Amino acid sequence: MEKWMLKNIKFNTEKLINELNISEIMAKILVNRGITNVIDGKKFIDPELKYMHNPKLMKGMEKGVNIIKKAVKEKSRIMIVGDYDVDGVISTYILFTSLRECGADVIFEIPHRINDGYGINKSIIDKAINAGVNIIITCDNGISAIDAIRYAKENGIDVIITDHHDIPVDFDKLQADVVINPKQEDCPYPFKELCGAGVAFKFVQSLFNEMGINTNNANKYIHILAIATVCDVVDLVGENRIIVKNGIKEIENTNNIGLSRLIRITGIEDKNITTYTLGFVIGPCINASGRLDLAKKGVELLLCQDAEAADKLARELFELNKERKDMTQNGVIQAVNQIEASNIRNDSVLVVFNPDIHESIAGIIAGRLKEKYFRPVILLTSAKHGAKGSGRSIEGYNMFEELTKCKELLGKFGGHPMAAGMSLEEDKINLLRLKLNRNSKLSKEDLVPKVSIDMQLPMDKITLNLASELKCLEPFGKGNAKPVFAERNVNIYRASILGSNQNVLRLTLKTKDGRYINGVYFGDIDNFKKISMDKFGEEEVVKLFQGKNNNVVLDLVFNLDINEYMGNRNVQLIITNFR
Repeated sequence: MEKWMLKNIKFNTEKLINELNISEIMAKILVNRGITNVIDGKKFIDPELKYMHNPKLMKGMEKGVNIIKKAVKEKSRIMIVGDYDVDGVISTYILFTSLRECGADVIFEIPHRINDGYGINKSIIDKAINAGVNIIITCDNGISAIDAIRYAKENGIDVIITDHHDIPVDFDKLQADVVINPKQEDCPYPFKELCGAGVAFKFVQSLFNEMGINTNNANKYIHILAIATVCDVVDLVGENRIIVKNGIKEIENTNNIGLSRLIRITGIEDKNITTYTLGFVIGPCINASGRLDLAKKGVELLLCQDAEAADKLARELFELNKERKDMTQNGVIQAVNQIEASNIRNDSVLVVFNPDIHESIAGIIAGRLKEKYFRPVILLTSAKHGAKGSGRSIEGYNMFEELTKCKELLGKFGGHPMAAGMSLEEDKINLLRLKLNRNSKLSKEDLVPKVSIDMQLPMDKITLNLASELKCLEPFGKGNAKPVFAERNVNIYRASILGSNQNVLRLTLKTKDGRYINGVYFGDIDNFKKISMDKFGEEEVVKLFQGKNNNVVLDLVFNLDINEYMGNRNVQLIITNFR
């Protein structure tokens, strides 16, 4: 059972209400997001590109740009080394096309997920040597690649690292010529939460300025950068909010042939582009090439100038993603069965080893298990050299830090507080499990899902105008969740089941001022019926579904939405929890 928690931040919102011309409810939600002054409020409500920070503030930016400028002038060959996920693919695309625009002799390489593993490695550097490369620039990787960078330097290659991952403890051993990562301790750049493509974009802004190219030219990448920002699950605040808000506006009119074909093939051509379609439709198709094939195909799609070839590539990625979804579903079932049949079920940190799961989907399955069991999960599978896998965490458990405490058991590892990747020998898996759980400070309360509620909202305060006003808080995602409301003792007038699969519950709610508001619930309908019958009796629930007077009264947690149908617009509740 979830724990409902009402935010209770004390703050005088009068100035926000008057100077931003917003409602009291809107002002309260802004305060809940840490926005307590008018300037920050204006930037949040209307996040224009002009609010982006100067890229030159990022440590190493000027030196890195000068190395590339010199390389362009001297016709030195540059290799971009990306990563095989959406962020890495888009980082590579942005850098590659930008360097070409500057006149650079540039090639790119992305490691194969299975054969190479994460990030730059000796094999890629050997390719660079054979291709006559003078300079390597990484994107979305490299911050932990101490041995690989040393090998590159020993072979006379200059290395620029652009990355966004957390700084490792042995960072001082990294021999790169330049490191551009806002998370460096002494980096003065004000915003630390850019994805890898975001750091690459800032590099391009600075490079264009230095090369005499209009810096506004870099803004043509904003809509593609928005995909990487959403898919890398960084907080949608600050510059990330600016990128995604502006990118979504542009994406429907993209001039990128490959992206436009992918949008058409996925069936979202006539629908509104949202963070959902970026994160759960477009992004996974780009990602699928790096999971089950070559991530280069994702870059090739974005580079494609021929409509017929783009159609073929987009279709291929779409089909790969369908295959990935089937594999994921089967993998989740296997992992759940394994957990339920073992003695790890009660661990505060779940470490699961299943050699039959494809390593490319370990992270997705770990995420699904985390949602089901609400605890940190590491899913490991057999790889070329031992075991390899991914972890997903919950708030309050910094997975990267906890893995650092176990580094003597691990081969390579890296990541963030909420996600990490790692490799280790199979015979050390149980030792890892035991040590992580022995070190864990998670309490029983930490392992209870929390429902964070912005405010209590009486039914008679819910209007179409309020729902419309809240839309300016979009785009929603990590770090900027949809506003969550709750109300007690809501009278339920009628219930009905909708949908071709009979999987949507519609509740008609009666307000104190005599209005009726529809709410929809996408959860377990059978469970809703059972709980309601246990509390109110079968007869009352039958009357509820018949639309007759009944005594069913619920506490609800919900978001506000606007339902548009045949030209009519009505406010409706998206009910997420009830009791």
